[in-house]
Amino acid sequence: MMKAKKSEEPARALLVGVGLDSDGHKRVTTGKNFALVGGTQETHEAMTEKVIKINEKLKVRGKELHEVSRAEFDEIAHEVGLRRDAPEQN
Repeated sequence: MMKAKKSEEPARALLVGVGLDSDGHKRVTTGKNFALVGGTQETHEAMTEKVIKINEKLKVRGKELHEVSRAEFDEIAHEVGLRRDAPEQN
């Protein structure tokens, strides 16, 4: 009797950017490990620039997005000009 092989899917990670401002145009940009939606032209371009820089830094490190820890991702994000806001306290 043959046992069914459990298919292992490769690990995946996805950066998702949502521009909350709008100028009436619908913008969507996708890539290997990211999806960006919304925003004005300026906002969408800024998101696209950041995700490209993140991918460049990952490449220099010889890593894929799913291979970095949260701390390493935060370090890369900080290097490209992103910051994590502290949650608001009620």
